[in-house]
Amino acid sequence: MAYLFNNPLDFAEQLTEGLAAAYPGWIRQVPGGVVRSNGTAPGHVAVVTGGGSGHYPAFAGLVGPGLAHGAAMGNIFASPSAQQIYSVAKAAHAGGGVLLTYGNYAGDVLNFTQAQERLNGEGIRTLMVAVTDDISSASAAETGKRRGIAGDLAVFKTAGACADAGASLDEVFRAATHANSRTRSFGIAFSGCTLPGAGAPLFSVPEGRMAVGMGIHGEPGIGEQDIPTADGAAELMVRALLAEAPEDVTGSSVGLILNGLGAVKSEELFVVYRKVAQLLDWAGITVIEPEIGELVTSFEMAGVSLSLFWLDDELEKYWRAPASTPAFRKGSVADAGPSYATAETGLSAGEEMPPASEASRHAAETIQALLDTAQSVIDENVDDLGALDAIAGDGDHGIGMQRGVRAAAQAGRMALGAGAGAGTLLSLAGDAWADRAGGTSGALWGVIIKALGESLGDNDVPDGGSISQGISQAGKRVMDFGKAELGDKTLVDVLIPFGHAFTEGTSSGLSLDEAWHKAADAADHAAEATASLVPKIGRARPHVEKSMGSPDPGAVSMAMIIRAIENALAAKEKAND
Repeated sequence: MAYLFNNPLDFAEQLTEGLAAAYPGWIRQVPGGVVRSNGTAPGHVAVVTGGGSGHYPAFAGLVGPGLAHGAAMGNIFASPSAQQIYSVAKAAHAGGGVLLTYGNYAGDVLNFTQAQERLNGEGIRTLMVAVTDDISSASAAETGKRRGIAGDLAVFKTAGACADAGASLDEVFRAATHANSRTRSFGIAFSGCTLPGAGAPLFSVPEGRMAVGMGIHGEPGIGEQDIPTADGAAELMVRALLAEAPEDVTGSSVGLILNGLGAVKSEELFVVYRKVAQLLDWAGITVIEPEIGELVTSFEMAGVSLSLFWLDDELEKYWRAPASTPAFRKGSVADAGPSYATAETGLSAGEEMPPASEASRHAAETIQALLDTAQSVIDENVDDLGALDAIAGDGDHGIGMQRGVRAAAQAGRMALGAGAGAGTLLSLAGDAWADRAGGTSGALWGVIIKALGESLGDNDVPDGGSISQGISQAGKRVMDFGKAELGDKTLVDVLIPFGHAFTEGTSSGLSLDEAWHKAADAADHAAEATASLVPKIGRARPHVEKSMGSPDPGAVSMAMIIRAIENALAAKEKAND
């Protein structure tokens, strides 16, 4: 468990601040994360990585010469927001374009894609490589669905070394893509990890057993078996990885990462490596400069992963290349990039609001009260939502929702005080939710709230028609953005039925309150029904058996907020009678 923390909601921000203060020779803090202290050499490609906190040295500890130029730092086990990624990339960019590279998780894909589109839209050419090294998370026929775990290091190092050699963005992208196609990882764990402030680990393993094929976000493994000896663990991992060797491999050299996930220490790793080295030697494979230690962790998870990086002449050159970061040193590096100042982005407290009618400003007061209601219900249920998410995920849904809704409510209060109308208040609240929550749900809730804001606008009094249109647009945008469909076991399975029921209610002559009540019933039923669905997207997808019988956390939290708003509307109506 985490012993030293202040407010768990501030953990990621405070650890980033402390890390930057500890290593000023390598990194400096910028909005959203960190970049190299000396910047990116003019005209060179900036390699920007990122992901959730809780994995140190990944991701901020891998920023420096020979590796990344910047890292966006999300909340604990949650993707950084698109705004964070954009801000870090802007700070790192030096005229040669940007390569974004990250582990292949739904939230990261959504947010990095959104940041890429924004950067490209501003004329900063940006490409992306999602790391897919975890062989346990999908079959060989579906490598695009595989997660990124400790093999991140091989891809990040290839991209960073290639960029520092002065290669073009296309060349850096090609090299990183090639490295990803040659990297395979497999992991085991003996116990789960506990998030700061949580009272129990995200998963547990029966005594004498181990989880096989687990990820790096506290999610349980794909299966279980008896704990083997160190030699037995080495044989299990080596056998699994050699069976997945890339088909185009012609050489017999590999880079190797034997990674401790937090509680398995270096001495144990060396015992395991002794057997790994023997097995690979017997298989005729030469290990080049193995990396053994904690490189991509999961707080105090007791686990280990093995990554093999099949090398050719080009990849071996980048694997051996010098690097110097707060947590990774190899050879001798000289860096002479200039330092660049960065500016805060976003709306300042004193910025003038768009004009709004008196009626819309009055409606904004009601909307703010409903945001406060949403915050209250999430605060009351944050632990239950986290426990539900831990069944087949990483257990961060509750705290992620809490961060998002609190930020949205705070942004709404500031907007209300500045005279914002209903649409502007919702737009700013949606931006704040997405930025502070990060992850998949943060991005999607941002889309939902902003769609409502666009429909309501700042002039007219919100009515059943404009609200219905906003909910409908939110559903369409979420499905387009997140690629989820009805039946995939996501919040879409609540949002769409809720929208249909609300539209039917207002179309049939029901008042707004009556239509919302009817739609809230539909939302509750839809959330409960997700218990029988099979997850087809997101972190629960590899854990079908664990997920079956439990409702989707995102669906449950959405229905919870919808019901809380219904109760608040009913109470207001009663008070006005």
